Amino acid sequence: MRKTTLTALILILFTFVTLYAQTSESDQAYIEAMASKDPVQKAKLLKTWLKNNAGKGSQYEKYACAELCVFPYPGKTAEELIQYGEKALTLGGLDDFTKCRVLITTASIYSQRGQNLEKAKNYSQQVIQIAKSNKDNDSGAASPAQWNQFMGSGYYTHGQALDKGRDPRGALESYLNSYKILKNPQIATDLKRVGKNLYDFKFYKDAEKAFRVAATALKDYPSIYLYAKTLHRNGKKDDALKYYKQAYAQQKTGDVAYNIGIILAGKSEKDSSVSPDAIKYLLEASFLSQTNSKKAMQLAESIYFTYNKDLKYNETVKEIQKNTKELEELTGDYNKRFGDKDDDELSDTDKRMMRIMEQDIEAVQKDVEELMTKQKAALDKFNKLIEDTKRRIGAK
Repeated sequence: MRKTTLTALILILFTFVTLYAQTSESDQAYIEAMASKDPVQKAKLLKTWLKNNAGKGSQYEKYACAELCVFPYPGKTAEELIQYGEKALTLGGLDDFTKCRVLITTASIYSQRGQNLEKAKNYSQQVIQIAKSNKDNDSGAASPAQWNQFMGSGYYTHGQALDKGRDPRGALESYLNSYKILKNPQIATDLKRVGKNLYDFKFYKDAEKAFRVAATALKDYPSIYLYAKTLHRNGKKDDALKYYKQAYAQQKTGDVAYNIGIILAGKSEKDSSVSPDAIKYLLEASFLSQTNSKKAMQLAESIYFTYNKDLKYNETVKEIQKNTKELEELTGDYNKRFGDKDDDELSDTDKRMMRIMEQDIEAVQKDVEELMTKQKAALDKFNKLIEDTKRRIGAK
């Protein structure tokens, strides 16, 4: 009986020692794989470890999968990333920091490929919630700044998923939240693209939010111009004017010059001091914009002669029109009375009347000529502005 008991005890001890040795050997292999500095070797060792230990209840299986998901190594495919990421999440039990890394990496691939977008949104929202919960806790797993990074990245991949799902308004809010945290220029670039879509859909208030970030972060001509256009659409003319001028300083285009001129023309009705600037931009637009060339020139001319009251151009035009009409009437009456008669057919009274009418016609003609000379002098001054404008912008 003693011998049987002793034999059983030896077998139990042997089994325990064997299991302990196997566990220690497995753990050691995992530790060596994780400690490898060579990316290729590290990936190879982890894959070998999983081949030998997957499904055997090791506490390290989920972390080996997580590492192969988030760790960059040569030859790594998107399919591998998704495979290992999903496996790690399925096994569960990851610490919050590692889980966030796996979630954000997997969500990013789904969003970029436009696949499994609902899952990408779900994973992104999980990251945001985990990061929010941990940010103010002194858990030691990560610093508040790192949790903030996770939060910003979660908003970004959430925005990407909505963007790929053709929901620009939803994507806008997520991208804006991400930019507030990360301040990454790439997000501003995405906002510019989303803003253009929103503008094309006539969601001008939403587009304004997108272009505000793009214009201030990127400071490039398209972003600033589109922001100005959106502000203009939303009735914010003073702000639009500011950004139109910024855009024009970078790139002189007809559309921008015309829009500046139009805004200033409106202001000139109450404040004549802005008239010279309005004329300047409208004249430049008349040469730079094929679409608005004629309208710009006509408006510039109208503002010029309204502003330069001393030239009395409009009054002169009215006088010319009045005198021309009078001249036409006198000439018509003269021709009606004397046009088809010879001198020998005219009585003395007729001859006296004819001379009086000729004198009246000559006087009115003289008035018209003087007015036209005055009009030409005024037009010459305006034409000089046109020539100055052509030289300034290099127009022919």
